[in-house]
Amino acid sequence: MLSLATRSLYLCVGLRDDMETFLPAVLRGGVDVVQLREKVADESLRRAMALRMVPICRDFGVPFIMNDSPELAADVAADGVHVGQDDATVARCRELLGDEAIVGLSTHEEAEFAAGLREPVSYLSAGPIVATPTKLGRAGTGVSYAVASQALTALPVFVTGGVNEETIGDLVVQGLRHFVVVRALTEAMEPEVAARRLRLALDAARSAVAVQPPQ
Repeated sequence: MLSLATRSLYLCVGLRDDMETFLPAVLRGGVDVVQLREKVADESLRRAMALRMVPICRDFGVPFIMNDSPELAADVAADGVHVGQDDATVARCRELLGDEAIVGLSTHEEAEFAAGLREPVSYLSAGPIVATPTKLGRAGTGVSYAVASQALTALPVFVTGGVNEETIGDLVVQGLRHFVVVRALTEAMEPEVAARRLRLALDAARSAVAVQPPQ
């Protein structure tokens, strides 16, 4: 099974006309996992975008993850899939993608996280720790949920919600190491600069608490 233990900046991005320039920019800046997360477009558009993104991620040695659909992940030769509580089951993802694929699962409360630990997942996400437009209608869980969740497992726990250059340092101080980033990069005027500043803030926070990157 592939591991994300050494990876810390996980970009979720939707369809973009400028993907061929945007994606290499953020990868140069320090993003080390990429997910195509598109909740509105039909499958043909998502498939076409994934096929544009996969070779770029391959060139950078960065895993490419499809959101929601293990069938589409298999079709585009993605490195894995991320599913929510109401999407395909983890078992179905493994059936379609195999034991070596990355399979991630969203969790938003303690019971979901505990159930997720009993599944053959590669990682779990926890949050959103604050309310965010990318998760409309879902209240923030608070940082304590993510911190408590990470303490329960050696698997990577990726924190979602409000991660940016200003907040990531405090999250590291509280013991978190893996972060999902959306608007801080997708809405940036200079994506490469924004990604690099985020990576520098993360690395500086780790150094300040004498924590080495995950091994």
